[in-house]
Amino acid sequence: MSPAFVVFLKEVRENLRDRRTLINALITGPLLGPVMFIMLMNVMVNRELAKADKPIAVPVIGAELAPNLIGALKSAGIDALPALPDPEAAVHDQRTDIVIRIAPDYAEAWNKGQAVQVELIYDSSRRDASTPVQRVRSVVESYGRREGAMRLIARGLAPITAWPVQVADRDQATSQSRSALMFSFLPYFFVLTVFLGGMYLAIDLTAGERERQSLEPLFVNPVARWKILAGKLAAICSFSTVSLLLSVAAFATAPLFIPTEKLGIALDLGFRFAAHVVLLMLPLIVLLAALQSLVAAFAKSYREAQTYQSILMIIPVLPSALLSVIPVKAESWMYAVPLLGQNLGIVQLLRGDGVTGEQVMLCLAGGFAAAAIAVVATAYLYRSERLAISG
Repeated sequence: MSPAFVVFLKEVRENLRDRRTLINALITGPLLGPVMFIMLMNVMVNRELAKADKPIAVPVIGAELAPNLIGALKSAGIDALPALPDPEAAVHDQRTDIVIRIAPDYAEAWNKGQAVQVELIYDSSRRDASTPVQRVRSVVESYGRREGAMRLIARGLAPITAWPVQVADRDQATSQSRSALMFSFLPYFFVLTVFLGGMYLAIDLTAGERERQSLEPLFVNPVARWKILAGKLAAICSFSTVSLLLSVAAFATAPLFIPTEKLGIALDLGFRFAAHVVLLMLPLIVLLAALQSLVAAFAKSYREAQTYQSILMIIPVLPSALLSVIPVKAESWMYAVPLLGQNLGIVQLLRGDGVTGEQVMLCLAGGFAAAAIAVVATAYLYRSERLAISG
């Protein structure tokens, strides 16, 4: 039996008995995140949809000046409340989402056929206020367009006279491509799941054994160090792969709990999506396992290794953070950049565009090349006798 395979079986068997490793690699990382996200999204979406349908009450200043406008609001499910003495303070103190203020000269200007002013007082920084504000704005603007058309007809003019240029929207987005806006964080989450799935195992197999002084007896055996490393990396990759599979499977249940049809989106996270994600993530599994082992080898204790790994965890954040701030047009060479290529590829899968064979090959080639460099660097460090010495 190959020495690397023996080491692999030993490490897997021992860590399957470690409750801390199992909880972090197979529960906390791959399952807790998707479950919490699905629950939060379900609550948030249903809350927003309920707010969009149910009647709302809005304080109106000067309601007696515009009875027809108040009637239009009421027919749209917006009831007028009595005026507030200080509407700005009421909005600031979150006692109301929006206040309508009708100009004192509204009736006079209306009778003269002049433009009238209706103020909407709200706080755009409050997320909860966006839905009622949009509802009120839509009704007021629709009422204004309708009355403007009636004025033109009364003067013997066609309503189209006031709008010589008509904008026709031709949105090319599909229901599935729109879902990428809501789930654009998935690439980062999959990378983080792989990282957390192998992190505690990588710490235990290097810094942990070094602290327990069990690494030196292992190195005394007449086995090449690279074979020992190969067994350990295989064990780390196995845990990371299982963690990724559990995460992909958990997210595949999202369409069952999130009312995607009410949002006008189509979310396809089935077998085809999962297979492509796992394929694109394969080089990152090896790369992150090697990097985690390399970083952990510099630590003399388990706690010190945890500190180093928390710093290393910043790396998976960078591509997603940069793409969220600086949207870029995907170029072919970008798919060969580890982390960036996976991010772009998974977003394309979410949009329903798919990934081409060339893009997949670039992802795999760039990722495995970086992984090979990290493995060689870790193997070189494993040749040092100081690695087995604790303290």
